[in-house]
Amino acid sequence: MADPLPDHALDQLFRTARTANAWRSDDVSEVTIRAVYDLMKWGPTSANISPARFLWLRSKAAKERMRPLLMEANVPKVMTAPWTVIIAWDDKFEDKVAALFPHNPDAANWFDEPEAHFDAAFRNSTLQGAYLMMAARALGLDCGPMSGFDRAGVDAEFFAPDPRMKRWKSNFICAIGHGDDSALFARSPRLDFDDANIIL
Repeated sequence: MADPLPDHALDQLFRTARTANAWRSDDVSEVTIRAVYDLMKWGPTSANISPARFLWLRSKAAKERMRPLLMEANVPKVMTAPWTVIIAWDDKFEDKVAALFPHNPDAANWFDEPEAHFDAAFRNSTLQGAYLMMAARALGLDCGPMSGFDRAGVDAEFFAPDPRMKRWKSNFICAIGHGDDSALFARSPRLDFDDANIIL
């Protein structure tokens, strides 16, 4: 049985972690980004389907392609971050289910119905995006998740033209790097347990 994490780890992951709105100039290596993925991939998904796919924007050219698809307030957050990742899902995630869930290869058929297919892809890719953020924080990085962008435009600009990504659908985006704490504003409140929970 695992022991609880120490308070300083809980602070880094949750209590003192903040959503970054601006970035220091420190670079983040590709080695670190790969380590983030290698940590987050262990998070659970339904039948281990792991539908999330990640497109990492690092170069200035890639970020410029993203610029016109962003809500205005999000432009500087993306353009100045060392990395911005588009969290997406593979619309044919079931093609890998036999390899990912080998003790029941027939599990791919659980997602035949269109509503169940979309629900599984969207819910689990969202979970994986959250795992990615926790992994990044665990490795000393800051995150700036965003939904203010043109999803259809991103799919058309980045995914449709590339045969490796033509089945991908965007979910949300997240800038990653070392946040500039001077740009933080006062932390917003959270709901107390009794405001958000019922025990039966």
